[in-house]
Amino acid sequence: MNDVFLFWVAFWAYLLGIILNILATINKRNGLWVSARAVMAIGFVAQTAALIVRSIGTRHLPFTDLFEYMSLFGWATVLLYLIMTFRLRWAAMGTMIGGVAFAMIVGASLLPKEGQTQLVPALQSYWLHIHVTLAVFGEAAFAVAFATSIMYLFIRKRVLRRGDSETSSEPLSRLDSLSYNFIKLGYPLFTIGALFAGAIWAQRAWGSFWSWDPKEVGSLVVWLVYSAYLHTRFVKGWRGRGSAILSIIGFSLVVFTMLGNLFLGGLHAY
Repeated sequence: MNDVFLFWVAFWAYLLGIILNILATINKRNGLWVSARAVMAIGFVAQTAALIVRSIGTRHLPFTDLFEYMSLFGWATVLLYLIMTFRLRWAAMGTMIGGVAFAMIVGASLLPKEGQTQLVPALQSYWLHIHVTLAVFGEAAFAVAFATSIMYLFIRKRVLRRGDSETSSEPLSRLDSLSYNFIKLGYPLFTIGALFAGAIWAQRAWGSFWSWDPKEVGSLVVWLVYSAYLHTRFVKGWRGRGSAILSIIGFSLVVFTMLGNLFLGGLHAY
């Protein structure tokens, strides 16, 4: 069984999981939610197996091209979703987070899937492993925060349409806290992984800590946006809509930075 087949199993399982989450959101049936979570878990197991099979076949961890990175990104996002659902049984959340993970799998499926068995010297470094692992989990946390922020703005519109107070809405308060907690988790992971470990790897690979590569610049901009999110929350006391918009902007820049080398080139274009 090859890794591409297992990726397709995960692809269809995630799609079915999203559909079941949508139905559970509409019908408010717990059985549908349980089924959705089970199907998402099956997709996660299939994708885990795919990443392992690919690592064995290529004799290196799946960190070396955009197909592998986007697959790993989707995998980490689903992992956070599955962990979160032990505490939060909210089918609409599964729809949003599952949708982000599914988008990563769709994007990966459009890319060349041939694994590299002979790596260029720049990729033969344990600093690359540290860099990618921490960065991908940081960005997956940002992805969950993005999903909760989208939900926040959607539910806020409904709350205001009914004439209710935004500050007294328990679902809005919960979503705002969830988004903040995941950004609080992702920020140090991204800072250490994407910036510090990335700079050390760049120095080992290219002889310079900073080369103004498009992905380096993009990562710095992402870090500044999430720094602004935390600053405005701690110092200015921002909550709600403003924080949600910053979260959405931050993750949009994460996606742009991840895909930017496809159009802009640079040292990260492997």
